[in-house]
Amino acid sequence: MESSSSPKVEPDADDDVSEEVFEHFDDFTIASSWERFISKIEAICRLWMADGPNNLLEKGAIPLENSKNSYKIKSELQYDVKSYCMEYYFETKTGKSFDWNSTFHDLQLCFGVKEFLLIAPQSASGVVLDAPEASKLLSAVAIALSNSSSLWPAFVPVHDPSRKAYIGIQNTGTAFTRRFEADRIGSQVPPSLMHLEGLYQLFVSKFAYCTDDLDKHLIKVQFAMKLTYRTLPYDDDNIKDIDVQNTKSGKNLAGESSNERLWDDDCSWSEWYSSEDPVKGFELIAIWSEKTIESSMEMEEVENASPHEAEKWFISPSFAPYLLEYSNGNQFGFASALHLLVDAFEMSFEAQFLEDFVSAAESPGPDNLKSSMVIPPPTVRDRVLKELFDEGVQLIDSAYDEHKTPQAIKGAPLETLFAQFCLHSLWVGNCHIRAIAALWIEFVQEVRWCWEESQLLPRMPVNGSIDLSTCLINQKLHMLAVCIKKKREWNEDHRECMGSEDQIDYMTEEESAVGDDTSSMQAQNEDFSGKFTAFTVSQDPVKDDLLNGEKSSDQTRRGSAGVIDSMMLLKSYQRMHAPYTQEAPLMTEDMYEERLQALEASNGSFNYFAQLERDILTSDMAAFKAANPDAIFEDFIRWHSPADWLEDPEVEKSKDNWPPRGHLSKRMSESDNLWRELWDRAHALAASEQKPLFDPNREGEKVIHYLETLRPHQLLAQMVCTAFLAAADTVNKTSYGELKQMETKMQQLYLTMAPALKPLEANRLSADSETIEDLKRQCVVFGHVENLLTVAASLHRKLVQAPRLAVEIFIDFYNFYIPRMGTGLEEDYSNKKEFDKKQIVWNNEREVVSSMFVPPTANQSWRKVFSMGNLLNGHEPMVREIIFSLHDGVSNNHYAAPNASVSEQEIDTYRMYICGTSNDLRVSLSVVSCD
Repeated sequence: MESSSSPKVEPDADDDVSEEVFEHFDDFTIASSWERFISKIEAICRLWMADGPNNLLEKGAIPLENSKNSYKIKSELQYDVKSYCMEYYFETKTGKSFDWNSTFHDLQLCFGVKEFLLIAPQSASGVVLDAPEASKLLSAVAIALSNSSSLWPAFVPVHDPSRKAYIGIQNTGTAFTRRFEADRIGSQVPPSLMHLEGLYQLFVSKFAYCTDDLDKHLIKVQFAMKLTYRTLPYDDDNIKDIDVQNTKSGKNLAGESSNERLWDDDCSWSEWYSSEDPVKGFELIAIWSEKTIESSMEMEEVENASPHEAEKWFISPSFAPYLLEYSNGNQFGFASALHLLVDAFEMSFEAQFLEDFVSAAESPGPDNLKSSMVIPPPTVRDRVLKELFDEGVQLIDSAYDEHKTPQAIKGAPLETLFAQFCLHSLWVGNCHIRAIAALWIEFVQEVRWCWEESQLLPRMPVNGSIDLSTCLINQKLHMLAVCIKKKREWNEDHRECMGSEDQIDYMTEEESAVGDDTSSMQAQNEDFSGKFTAFTVSQDPVKDDLLNGEKSSDQTRRGSAGVIDSMMLLKSYQRMHAPYTQEAPLMTEDMYEERLQALEASNGSFNYFAQLERDILTSDMAAFKAANPDAIFEDFIRWHSPADWLEDPEVEKSKDNWPPRGHLSKRMSESDNLWRELWDRAHALAASEQKPLFDPNREGEKVIHYLETLRPHQLLAQMVCTAFLAAADTVNKTSYGELKQMETKMQQLYLTMAPALKPLEANRLSADSETIEDLKRQCVVFGHVENLLTVAASLHRKLVQAPRLAVEIFIDFYNFYIPRMGTGLEEDYSNKKEFDKKQIVWNNEREVVSSMFVPPTANQSWRKVFSMGNLLNGHEPMVREIIFSLHDGVSNNHYAAPNASVSEQEIDTYRMYICGTSNDLRVSLSVVSCD
């Protein structure tokens, strides 16, 4: 039928015109806007039913927060002048019909449904305030679902949003209909409803004719309960109260002594800063599984029961907000301080000398050096220097070896002087370039004072070789510490020699010669080491020669450390003596580089390397000649370089076959061999008579000059490397139990730091280098690892007596936190979820968990409400959730139609969900009826 407004169409009109006429055709079978509204709802429901969960995911279904398998999809509708939003909630994987730990929508827990429709107006409140409108809206949805043969329950929010009130309806596919209703009391809860007995009577009153019949008729009600307890927050006031109470009662909360201390007092980072406790508390969930209740008396018994009688316990931690707000980490930790140090390094290129930064306020310079960059007062700097140069702190050599730099990061070991300087610099002022420059200048002045006064340098080893894998400043300080020690020893030897000159004059010639060889060289034993350690050495060379009937040259022998068994001189048939030799001089990395540059400048001949080491070789030859006056060049080669002495294989070895048949190697037999030239020019001088290879005065002054003339960017580059390494080593000493994930994360931190810090070794950087951005990103990574570490340490301390529980909770947090970690400067906000993991508490762990719920003290008296039962160490539940249900045949229910043909099987004819506390009560009821 055509409308009156339709144009006339000729019979020969084309198809397009015909379609236009059809579009203006009115179907008067849909007579009202309400019916058209029902039709729209029905069309959407049919489409969703046809698609199914998998296709709906492809069409843009939105996952629900804190749930892995729950989604929703929505569609907007128009009815008259109002707009509505209809949402369909569903699951991709179906599980149990009911689970206390479900993270589905709130309505699932209230009414025990899995999938449902929720329709609400698009308004500021999002609820239907008018009762007739709510009924009409629900009727429209019910008719649409019935037309589409859907069994989905449908809900409409009503009343004020704070009441969380709903009405709903569901077609069960039989003669029965399930109706839903939920409401909430926000204050002034009746006293009877604060107890289980009153709540039980509330439920029974929904189907009993009168309360007087409760004692006459046996009514079996199914009951399940969930109680949630929360520990007192771990803030300063509560911790102090808990400590005082534990001290008085003699109890220990987590197996550790605590006398009004901060939670991290025994953590490795506590020397530098105090971290906010990342674990603010715990929630304990006690669950009573479904049981049958037949009277009010049984409900009283349940209310008086201890939470330890619950079938299951679950525990969930409450974390500090900074862990969940996508920040760059703990703002009070090493990560934030390292970021400031990187900023100082970036600014260090703006001046040539450190003194320029200190005087920047009084002289023209960049404005950013004058704003907010205040040099710490002298009292602060003096305190830092006093801690650094504490004479009582000396580094043991073995400890230095144990803490050598790992993972190819050129820093300084944690306990050394420069590493401690870097860590102190992180917390002086705001760690800006001016504060660092002022502190460094006074630091170098203090080092010079130690050198000039021959005072041992604290926190530095005084023996051993220099570790070239550390930064150059640490190498220089190690060199200076050795120089100071040798300088002190030589001064002491000089004073002793001056006091013993008179005694030497009265010694006989023989005593003088022997004394020079024994006592004097023994005194030098700490400074000189010989090459004879590979042979067996006799400690009485004179006696050994006389017993063997050899001609002795002891009157001219000097600097002998003993004879070498099985070795004799080739010409004189005397025992070979091993000499004391001087130690090779200590060298730092830059000194080796100078020698390598000299080697590259040469023509690459073999003898040039020997030329570089000629001082050491000449010293060894002179000492060998002094200890063996009758020795020849071949004897020295047999002792110093056995590989260059080749024995003839044709000659059989015999004791009487002397001298041994052999010859020098090819390289030692050359006519222009440098070794032979040095041998011919070397004079017989014992090590104690030679000029020292290592001059501590000269080398010490060179170290001081290096420290005083160090460029700002060179200092800051080494400080950044050392500070990163020292901070990682510090936090890595934290005790956190057996957490494999944390160990792996710490190893990864070292591996990521190494390439980021590698460019700083070259000292050829500029302020525009991409390395600056890499270092800032590394600070972000460090902050995330620091967060994980504080969580691990906190859980370990609180659950030290339940290690399994600590491990499982940390694994849950680790898996939750890792996807949120960003290696860039901007965080990823696409994965916003709240931590909601819970761990089951084993029976043998309940006592440990229970001990964390310390009874409230006088300061927490306001917490003592005691309106409900089931107290746990004086704590009442923060939330109590109860489910009452009645399994019944609908035919016996007074709501059923008298002549209706119904099934005799039992279903939940009544179900009531109750949630609340003494000041808040929410009740949700579902009823099956035939009407």
